[in-house]
Amino acid sequence: MGTRAYVREHVGELRGVLAALQRQADRLDRWGRELVEVVDGGGRLLVAGNGGSAAEAQHLTAELVGRFLGERRPLSAISLHAETSTVTAIANDYGVEEVFARQVEGHGRPGDVLLLLSASGRSANLLRAAERARECGLRVWAMTTSAPNPLVDLADDAVVMPGPSTSAVQEGHLMAVHTLCVAVEAHLPAARGTRAMDLTAVRSRREASA
Repeated sequence: MGTRAYVREHVGELRGVLAALQRQADRLDRWGRELVEVVDGGGRLLVAGNGGSAAEAQHLTAELVGRFLGERRPLSAISLHAETSTVTAIANDYGVEEVFARQVEGHGRPGDVLLLLSASGRSANLLRAAERARECGLRVWAMTTSAPNPLVDLADDAVVMPGPSTSAVQEGHLMAVHTLCVAVEAHLPAARGTRAMDLTAVRSRREASA
């Protein structure tokens, strides 16, 4: 397939992804509100993925600990795959399927949220992490594909993106990550008894200063 043919086909895939994102906007808004409640209650978000999904997961934690659109306090969010010494030690001693599950057991507390990103929904280490999280009393969220997969079955809630390509699913997840960040910043001030953030005004100020 040539470059132009790929672009035409991929743009078509992304139309389906954009439609899926619009359909799930309310779910992502609810996730933002619930995540604020978890963090305000002393909990944390644990996130994991493999390959490109690991990059999207780490993108999310960077935005939550840092900031996305406006000034706010940092949220507790940990990318489990980013702990390279821990990941390699667990893989060496317990096997690759345990690299996230053992960290969930170590870091997670009842009421925390584990968010797993997977373009296939079939990665053994993510499935094991979801199972361990449920055993430990964590809430499990997933960003995955709309095709039937075991991760959706293990999750308490899921944002799903149509394929057929892995890249289209992952790009949909990036848009969902950004939407979740907006939802968090929209709900965080209200949860702390202050005026809700006007995200449109914040964006306008940033664009004007660019």
